[in-house]
Amino acid sequence: MLANSFLKDKLECGTDEAGRGCLAGPVTAAAVILPPRFRNAILNDSKILKISQRLILRDIIEKKAICFSVAHLDNNKVDEINILNASILAMHHCIENLSIRPQHILVDGNRFKPYPQIPHLCMIKGDAKYMNIAAASILAKTYRDAYMEEIHVEYPMYNWRKNKGYPTREHREAIRKYGVTKYHRKSFRLLPEQLELAL
Repeated sequence: MLANSFLKDKLECGTDEAGRGCLAGPVTAAAVILPPRFRNAILNDSKILKISQRLILRDIIEKKAICFSVAHLDNNKVDEINILNASILAMHHCIENLSIRPQHILVDGNRFKPYPQIPHLCMIKGDAKYMNIAAASILAKTYRDAYMEEIHVEYPMYNWRKNKGYPTREHREAIRKYGVTKYHRKSFRLLPEQLELAL
């Protein structure tokens, strides 16, 4: 079972993002503060869980968390400031919107920019080690997936309901056939032969 948090004597939030490698849609981040005695046997990195497990966990996390926050940064902002900066900015937005100010921030990965007056620690593969990061990964993933399913209705030919904007063969074939949409990240390499793509 994952550890609840890194610092046991501090009010700590875990934060993570989803959608960094996608060709379309937002990058989505979440921040979660869990109760000190929170336990869950299946909570883990969202990427290794089934969809049904993620949805069950999302409901549990939202009911049991001391507080949580989710933020989307759209593809235009990703293009403007790059995906790394957009990911970090989305995490900052989440922390800012928490109803309780954390005393410490535990970040998944190895890159982060200091948040004003709150110390942080980056943890590689943190979503497989700490429950507060894993909980944030679940919320980021499920909220982003829901967003992509909504915009799938507008552009069903890209099948975002299934691929969620990731660079699958099906998604790239649709880009090749239909071009790009207002949701695509123009700064990304959408096709191997990028110069042949009409933007």
